[in-house]
This record gives sequence, structure tokens and C-alpha cells, in this order.
Amino acid sequence: MLDDLHRGPDEGPKRSSRSNGERPMADREVPLGPQGSGLSMAVHQWLDGELPEAAVRKGEGARDVEFWRRLNGELQERSRLRTPAYLEAQIMSALPDRAPTALITPWWRREMVLSPAAILGGAAALVALTALATAVLTRS
Repeated sequence: MLDDLHRGPDEGPKRSSRSNGERPMADREVPLGPQGSGLSMAVHQWLDGELPEAAVRKGEGARDVEFWRRLNGELQERSRLRTPAYLEAQIMSALPDRAPTALITPWWRREMVLSPAAILGGAAALVALTALATAVLTRS
């Protein structure tokens, strides 16, 4: 929720007239543009392999086709890149031979953090267990 920092303390919160399902444009993951923006259906079909490239290159789709062809070329070029052998050797030599055991703390030495609710629940269980044990021992 966005706070209005320009309001005074005596003015109170501003009520929104929007319904609960409608979110402001700034909250949306993908802003909705005007109708007709984005890729045309023909470009989508070409990217999916359903249409030939010649059918899409006509009109407005030519710019989109060129962009996607250039992007695909760059991706193929980058997928062929490999890490040089000397760099890989430097990385591997910087790694320790075995896992550092000094940094791994046993569970009994680690800090234990309990919430107040967990402490109260444990205390209640301990009292109930003690009452049960007392009742069993006094019957015999």
C-alpha cells in the first residue's frame, strides 16, 4: 500500500474509490498498454513456427521479425562462447581441496532462538506432563 506523505496527521487516511479487485497501474507486474500495442498475432505465430517468415515480413511485422532474428543470432553466438582454459584452472585452483569443517557448527553449539509462544507452550506441556506423572505415581 502506498502512503500519502503529503497529508497532515489530522486529515486521516484517504479512502480509495476503486474496488478491491482493481489495482493501480504501479502495482501491476506488467503494465497494460493501449490496445494494439505489442506483437501482432502473425509475429507470435511465426515465432511458434506456425507461419513462414515471408508472411510476417509484410507491413508492421518486418521490424519485429528483424528484431527477433537479430536476437536469435546473438543468442546462438553467445551459446558457443566457452570459458578459457586458463580462467577455469584459476577458478578450480582457488577452491579448497575439501570442505572446511571449522566453519560447520554442530547443532548443540548453535544459537537457539525461541518465540514467547513456544516457551509458554513448552512450559504448559511440562506442567501437564508433571501432573500426569504425579497422578500415575500416587495411584500405585
